[in-house]
Amino acid sequence: MSLNETPSGERPHIVFFGVRNAGKSSLVNAVTGQALAVVSPVAGTTTDPVRKAMELAPAGPVLVVDTPGIDDEGDVGQLRVQRALRALDEADVAVLVVDAARGLTPFDAQLLEAFRERVVPHVLAWNKADVAEAPEGAGLVLGREVRVSALTGEGVHQLKELLAAMVAGAGEGGLGADGPGAAAGLASANPLVADLLSPGDVVVLVIPLDSAAPKGRLILPQQQVMRDALEAGAFPCATGVEGLPALLDMLPRPPRLVVTDSQVFGAVAAAVPTDVPLTSFSILMARYKGDLPAQLAAVRALEALSDDSTVLIAEGCTHHRQCNDIGTVKLPEWIRQISGANPQFAFTSGREFSDDLSPYAAVVHCGGCMLNRQEMQSRLRRAVAQGVPATNYGMVIAHANGILPRALAPLGVAAS
Repeated sequence: MSLNETPSGERPHIVFFGVRNAGKSSLVNAVTGQALAVVSPVAGTTTDPVRKAMELAPAGPVLVVDTPGIDDEGDVGQLRVQRALRALDEADVAVLVVDAARGLTPFDAQLLEAFRERVVPHVLAWNKADVAEAPEGAGLVLGREVRVSALTGEGVHQLKELLAAMVAGAGEGGLGADGPGAAAGLASANPLVADLLSPGDVVVLVIPLDSAAPKGRLILPQQQVMRDALEAGAFPCATGVEGLPALLDMLPRPPRLVVTDSQVFGAVAAAVPTDVPLTSFSILMARYKGDLPAQLAAVRALEALSDDSTVLIAEGCTHHRQCNDIGTVKLPEWIRQISGANPQFAFTSGREFSDDLSPYAAVVHCGGCMLNRQEMQSRLRRAVAQGVPATNYGMVIAHANGILPRALAPLGVAAS
């Protein structure tokens, strides 16, 4: 994909952290070359994370995130701190901006410890180098240090080169700039669909254009699978559910793979011969950004739900709810069908995702196409740490339709 086409969920996220008035926003503006963030001598000017897509050679498209000060005060200030800390979930690389004249604060030390615990590669940027000398090294384990001045531009080019090297190194699947585990969300990214195809294969994409589909475009997983198939040298063909039988009859040989929108799994499974591999966009996304075996175990946990259980249904995007919305209407019905019970449901969307998952018997998450892999992995790890099963939309729908083994077979995963 070109720079303009690369979605935020596919861009490495570089997140700037620090205390108030350390110069985070000024440095973000210097790195992006734009007045992206509002700057002011008044402490606490940045109230919410600010995001900017840009090109960072040689890494390519990235997303730069400016966060509120980690030392904010008061009730509203604590809400800002929570938003800043939540940005850790999406950080592939972190930049800790420190006022060189002030030195490291206890808040900075806490951030450094958080970077180490999460194995997030990071840079310590000693800002305001035009008026103060940077202290001696801060004992970084996974990071690097650089002297910068957002005011004069000193060290900004060096910082950009360092960040690009860290992102590019991790993206190549190597050790990157920071040793084993650095930017794990990039280095260990799973394939989408290309590894299942060979040049010349035909892959059929079933794309229903129902009332929930955005006008004038395909949803992101459909675009991504089509692009990945083209890059593999395969021949993607698209159809709606009604046209699927005619398309299959027209093909000179059976397709190598059929990928469908999960919502029509039942109808498509009935139309596609059993010897033709079948899966869904959502399940491919679960493999791409998640942990497929763990999500398989979690989908089985839905069978044990009771009327007293509560299930969290989480979406990584926000959209206008339709009368027959998949998240709030269809999935609860499928889950009731699987469990034979009438559990309660809670819903989150966008970047809002519960820190405390203990009230829930299970989490059912979308494919996460609008989230980067780091944030999706963070959500899944949070569920595992709290002993809450977390699974995927497509796997739930396949299970409800009695075709989960068939939907996972093309991925080499046994559902038994």
